[in-house]
Amino acid sequence: MTWFSSPDDASARLHEAGYLADAATATTAYLAGALEKPLLVEGPAGVGKTELAKAVARSTGAELIRLQCYEGLDEARALYEWNYKKQLLRIQASGADQAWSETHDDIFTDEFLLTRPLLTAIRREEPTVLLIDEVDKTDVEVEGLLLEVLSDFQVTIPELGTVSATRRPFVVLTSNATRELSEAVKRRCLYLHLDYPDAEREREIVTSQVPGLDDAVAKQLVDVVARMRELELKKAPSIAESVDWARTLIALEIGDLDEAAIQRTLGVVLKHSSDQARAVKELRLAGK
Repeated sequence: MTWFSSPDDASARLHEAGYLADAATATTAYLAGALEKPLLVEGPAGVGKTELAKAVARSTGAELIRLQCYEGLDEARALYEWNYKKQLLRIQASGADQAWSETHDDIFTDEFLLTRPLLTAIRREEPTVLLIDEVDKTDVEVEGLLLEVLSDFQVTIPELGTVSATRRPFVVLTSNATRELSEAVKRRCLYLHLDYPDAEREREIVTSQVPGLDDAVAKQLVDVVARMRELELKKAPSIAESVDWARTLIALEIGDLDEAAIQRTLGVVLKHSSDQARAVKELRLAGK
């Protein structure tokens, strides 16, 4: 399968899928498909890293399989595990007369295998986008589980052998850069850094997602969000929160984003009370 025929094709199709990609993003997305290499996307939370993988899936008609990373993630949750309860029932049903070698061959088969996202993506024959989300939240040891998949697109199961991909998935790894990933992982990937867009591009994103928003209000919204991101906040507003704010203004029929309107709707974009207090102080918003 040809994921995208060119960077321009990637840009156009991602746009049709609701994702406004700049030239670097479109080019890297095209190359990830053309070279069949995983794509590592780094940047602050809320800049559209995860949404890029979703948009690739939507624009190509591929199935999205997501591995959400977290501290404590292990092989059983990322690759596969055996259905031990079902295996035990089969052993009990086999009785004492059956030799262990025969029982072993019976219980270590596909029937008893519980596939997790990495193995599921490897085994699929249909077009697949594999999203390994927030990989920096895992323990360093988990990166070792990824190396075989990212290097050769295969998984070794001791009881069954090596399972190789018949159709390579389009792999996107995202990272908020909370820790440095190993060079071994980075070496196997193309790299893309996403940051918050400039005002013009964010306005394009917001108005494309919320068509009924007045242009003047959209400009006000983007300007205020940009000012918020310059503050030392626990959680800066994401692009998705800018879009949510725009939808909020439509729902409340607010035609002017003045201080009173910002004060009323601040909880849509800032989710910590300390951040709201800082914004009220620094942006000189009206007090409650």
